[in-house]
Amino acid sequence: MARKSAGSPPSSVLLLAAVSLLAIVAAESPYRFFDWNVTYGDIYPLGVRQRGILIDGAFPGPDIHCVTNDNLIINVHNSLNEPFLLSWNGMQQRRNSFVDGVYGTTCPIPPGKNYTYILQAKDQIGSFYYFPSLAFHKAAGGFGGIRILSRPGIPVPFADPAGDYTILIGDWYKSNHTDLRARLDGGHKLPLADGILINGRGSGYALTVEPLFVLLLPGKTYRLRISNVGLQNSVNFRIQNHKMKLVEVEGTHTLQTTYSSLDVHLGQSYSVLFTADQPGQDYYIVVSSRWTTPILTTTGVLHYSNSAGPVSGPPPGGPTDQVDWSLNQARSIRTNLTASGPRPNPQGSYHYGMINLTRSIVLANSAGQVNRKQRYAVNSVSFIPADTPLKLADYFKIQGVFKENSISSRPTGGGIYLDTSVLTTDYRTFIEIVFQNNEDIVQSWHLDGYSFWVVGLDGGQWTTASRNQYNLRDAVSRSTTQVYPKSWTAIYIALDNVGMWNLRSEYWARQYLGQQFYLRVFTTSTSLRDEYPIPKNALLCGRAAGRHTRPM
Repeated sequence: MARKSAGSPPSSVLLLAAVSLLAIVAAESPYRFFDWNVTYGDIYPLGVRQRGILIDGAFPGPDIHCVTNDNLIINVHNSLNEPFLLSWNGMQQRRNSFVDGVYGTTCPIPPGKNYTYILQAKDQIGSFYYFPSLAFHKAAGGFGGIRILSRPGIPVPFADPAGDYTILIGDWYKSNHTDLRARLDGGHKLPLADGILINGRGSGYALTVEPLFVLLLPGKTYRLRISNVGLQNSVNFRIQNHKMKLVEVEGTHTLQTTYSSLDVHLGQSYSVLFTADQPGQDYYIVVSSRWTTPILTTTGVLHYSNSAGPVSGPPPGGPTDQVDWSLNQARSIRTNLTASGPRPNPQGSYHYGMINLTRSIVLANSAGQVNRKQRYAVNSVSFIPADTPLKLADYFKIQGVFKENSISSRPTGGGIYLDTSVLTTDYRTFIEIVFQNNEDIVQSWHLDGYSFWVVGLDGGQWTTASRNQYNLRDAVSRSTTQVYPKSWTAIYIALDNVGMWNLRSEYWARQYLGQQFYLRVFTTSTSLRDEYPIPKNALLCGRAAGRHTRPM
């Protein structure tokens, strides 16, 4: 039974409103209902007690399983003592940035209240995850996997696996998120993480169990959906004595290339297949940090049903070079042009390489101090949240919350300064964004509401001549991309999704301290075909409090 919270409409009313809304926009698609309670609880991921964020008592939270175009009605009860927001990493909300779940678009759920997210897996397949986007809560948990399966009748370019597992990996701290947040608020950087987790457990876990234990039948093929939900480190994933075949990246079926290990950068999601063709004993699953000193490592176990013994020998090591190996692997990840995506037509039927660009944007990240405190910036602007979600200010035409084009579309070369940075772009244009990384660490960038084509990666400074080496045929389409040290990455985007969309660093301390901004995809149209109206159950806060959403 759904819980009630004081001052909130009954859950049944919210669910009825959700169904009424979606009946208008997606009457033919099924509904899936979720009722989650978000609480604090004791967790022991690295062998010490911490205050973690649980969803329905679980860390990590429950998986969301759905099918293309399903409507998801997710009623979230905030039982924390502070506001809370969930966001959907890679799950695009078509024409509906009001429910994106970041503070620039969505009001937080107050303590003791509930809110019903109304989402649709519109024209998507693949592997993604959700996470808490506010107040550095991501360092306490609250994340879980999302898998969107293809509709019946839409061909998938591989046979159904014997098992399908969500693997959430990433670095972790023994300190509570409140201590880490206070460190950042005090103007300091975060130190190296304390360990690596696999599905919420690390090598220092207090109980005598492995963080991951997968039972295998000899000769069968299995699917792993791997997401890096960590805070600041790229990681490498590998399976002892087994090869992995990459089949999907954040909603795109890929060429089925075989790898012995796979670099997974912050915020990224991959699907691999492997065959249980090495029976006789158990084998290690290994996750280790990349480009850290020391290297952090955690292991899990693949257990064969006919195993004669436990794992043996040292866990297999990962790649040891600095960048070249990872860069070459990234370039080898290509779209399977003959495979269907969420629709019957092949993924390669949209010829992105033949479309004229209407705009080119270059974004350079930087680090420095403002008022003697550590900050991070994009094109010299370090983002500060406004007192009202930007999407609500835009919708209600509230003046003074943000300024359009308060961030330059080219690096300025100036010092870092604070502002609520918004870059306005036109609906139905086709643009290029170049991420220029002049720093010595790997960057990872994510754009909400979109997938984009990663057309080029290389070292040094990007110039217009760099376009000569772009992949304009089968570049992978995804929502998160890495940029190597002293390097650049170029992406193409078709701006077909109206709204206010967060473009951010997935290095979470950098995101928290300003390495983000909002891409405003704008049209003067008021047609429902272009953008849905504000949800009737939308929370209103800041200067938008007390206003009325128009009825549906």
